[in-house]
Amino acid sequence: MANWIKLARVSDVPSAAAKECVAEGRVIALFNVNGTFYALEGVCPHQGGPLGRGELNGCIVTCPWHGWQFDVRSGQHQFNAQIVQPHFPVRVEDDWILVDLG
Repeated sequence: MANWIKLARVSDVPSAAAKECVAEGRVIALFNVNGTFYALEGVCPHQGGPLGRGELNGCIVTCPWHGWQFDVRSGQHQFNAQIVQPHFPVRVEDDWILVDLG
């Protein structure tokens, strides 16, 4: 069942930027890639780094702690095909970014 949560306003996440948010006790990393928004579980599986504070280069976010890289569209780790960071559906309504935490 869908559980759409308002996380941020569109203007809070400019193009090519990331933002860390907290919703329902979870850390969510929001990303804006050329006007399309994506959301990943915000805690890196390596050692808990903040993905929402990482550097976004195209569709790839780099964890600021130890350099792990993920495709924000799918959560796929860039060097280990077996690691996929949880990702969430995103939609925009009335200037709000909503994420389905299902």
